[in-house]
Amino acid sequence: MKFTWTYQGEELRKVRTFLQGHGVSHRMFSRMKHHGGAILVNEKPVYTSDFLKQGDSVTIIMPVEESNDLVVPDYRPMDIIFENEHWLIVNKPFGVTTVPGHADRLHTLVNQVKGHLEEIEAEDLVPHVVTRLDRDTSGLVLLAKHRFAHAVLDDQLQRHEVEKFYVAYPSGILEQNHGEINAPIGRMDGDFIKREVREDGKPSLTEYWVEDVIGADTPHPMTRVKVQLHTGRTHQIRVHFSNIGHPLVGDDLYGGPLVHNIQRQALHAYHMRFYDPFVEQYREFETGLPDDLTALNIQKS
Repeated sequence: MKFTWTYQGEELRKVRTFLQGHGVSHRMFSRMKHHGGAILVNEKPVYTSDFLKQGDSVTIIMPVEESNDLVVPDYRPMDIIFENEHWLIVNKPFGVTTVPGHADRLHTLVNQVKGHLEEIEAEDLVPHVVTRLDRDTSGLVLLAKHRFAHAVLDDQLQRHEVEKFYVAYPSGILEQNHGEINAPIGRMDGDFIKREVREDGKPSLTEYWVEDVIGADTPHPMTRVKVQLHTGRTHQIRVHFSNIGHPLVGDDLYGGPLVHNIQRQALHAYHMRFYDPFVEQYREFETGLPDDLTALNIQKS
């Protein structure tokens, strides 16, 4: 992959400083140096300690990422929302794990993406997951198609600049139409999977807006809420709503009621917004509710 920028500053600036300002990390400098990449100014090789003057054209050439043979391609089709040379946005169904692990190493979303990259004869065959979802949470997942795209988006994630919105169905009726759940989350002692609110956990902030109350006069009322994550902890939405006494419908792990024939936690990532530095503008994506969650909106009993 090749990327080019023009230096517009009036003062002399080191090549390294300029490229760091465009998201090139120390690790990427090292890879370009030792694995076949290059740094060019006006089409000529340079050192990172060299200086730029106004109008210089700076190009980096990233080495090709070799395929990891441990990741087996899965050629099943995906619901692709958007794709270009940098990004792949997929609408993941529930029941599909995002990355290979002990529970599934053959049929995860990463396996499917690798199969897709092979089919389109992509040069880089290493999927980079930028945002991930739990196995039984559906919705938008963002993947980078090369390590540089992953690096610049990971930086945005660390600064909480990637906007992620969900639709969730907490059990019961929430007291406030708008609220924030600000409670630290950490791994539960003695449990590899489950998380909990705990004093020594990592800072975690979830904001929600009530959109509808469903079945208020029935034995199993629930609330449909729009949720924005301001941090990205494992199981954050599920843990936070369980902690305030309203676990998500279908969320057996965190005490949610198993009602209305739903087979998983009622949670869907429907909206995403991030800054794309390659076109210098924001990208925004949205997807509708899957059928099982749509059916919850008309439950009366």
